[in-house]
Amino acid sequence: MTTNKPHYLEESFRWYGPKDSVSLAHIRQTGATNVFSSLHQIPYGELWHREPIHERKRMIETAGLRWGVVESVPVHEDIKTGRGENLERLFNNYRQTLRNLAAEGIHTVVYNFMPVLDWIRTDMRYVLHDGAECLRFDPVQLAAFDINVLERKDAEKDYTPDQVWSANAWWKSLDATARDNFVQGVIDVFPGCKWGLSVEDIRAMFARHAHLDAPMLRAHLARFLEEVIPTAEEVGVRMAIHPDDPPFPVLGLPRIVTSESDIEAILAMVNSPANGLCYCSGSLSALPANDVVKIARRFGPRIHVAHLRSTQRMSDGSFYEADHLGGSVNMPAVMRALLDEQDRRRAEGRPDDTIAFRPDHGHTMLDDLSKPTGITPGYSCIGRMRGLAELRGLMHGLRHAENPQ
Repeated sequence: MTTNKPHYLEESFRWYGPKDSVSLAHIRQTGATNVFSSLHQIPYGELWHREPIHERKRMIETAGLRWGVVESVPVHEDIKTGRGENLERLFNNYRQTLRNLAAEGIHTVVYNFMPVLDWIRTDMRYVLHDGAECLRFDPVQLAAFDINVLERKDAEKDYTPDQVWSANAWWKSLDATARDNFVQGVIDVFPGCKWGLSVEDIRAMFARHAHLDAPMLRAHLARFLEEVIPTAEEVGVRMAIHPDDPPFPVLGLPRIVTSESDIEAILAMVNSPANGLCYCSGSLSALPANDVVKIARRFGPRIHVAHLRSTQRMSDGSFYEADHLGGSVNMPAVMRALLDEQDRRRAEGRPDDTIAFRPDHGHTMLDDLSKPTGITPGYSCIGRMRGLAELRGLMHGLRHAENPQ
């Protein structure tokens, strides 16, 4: 079925649940209609029963929004390492969770396969030229954490001699308070949200993954997909893997969702429409070799959801979260690719002809700068609302250019 009416991406916002410092009422005021949310209170690997799913959905719908995307149903670490006595139980729980979500009318599930870590940054309050704050990744600061805090065996081998020297010099320049603040800041964002972990906890987590290399992790991902994708197909759920962030090995851990070739291999592991991609322009852009526009166009038919943001890469290997329409990403070309994919789907009559997107990792700005701590790094309301408004304007401008009458 085709129509001349402009077909826009679905505007969305991430919500961490009732404890989020950003309320559903505020999200509705941003203009978003869709929510990306998860049941963070449920431990990794445990079954999501229908009751808490239904209650979260009811809460979101009562606020005038819809829960269209689950971000995320986490994959237990035993599945990633391939170890443990309860792998079949973990797979069964994941499959039944997908059935329960589908029964509640939720059909898009984001997940990642990064061992131990979710996304990682070294500076949660990097000050930009205009006074706003953003997230930043610095390989020298990561080396300082790796060598002087984690004290990982042979960590120095993963960095250049200049980086090792600079890391040790930077670490020595910090006083005790600055060191404590740096260490806690990095640990707090390790899994993407505060878990109250200690350095000892992190060391123990790394020890359990010491045997893991990239080929093994790929094999474990293939097994996971073979176990869950048939169920996803059966109940109409679209699984969307998120690229690694940053898209290269960190702290000795392998990364296997970093590039065009990685994505190609993963989608071929189980060649099903249910096995798809969460397209994240920001994560992919941190690797200079990635052509994020080409990736969006090549894998468009398997993109189930999108995170739109940009990073500004620097010559020393560091990067920071740029404005949504700035930085190293050609966002107009990315948006054009996603709109074209929607048009192609609509022409084919695909039922999933609308791609939901959310503005990712906004700046902390205006009076969010003076609010009490508790805002999840990168997820202040005003910065993301600005990003959503910019992306909305870009999207409408591109559509208007197609038919300016």
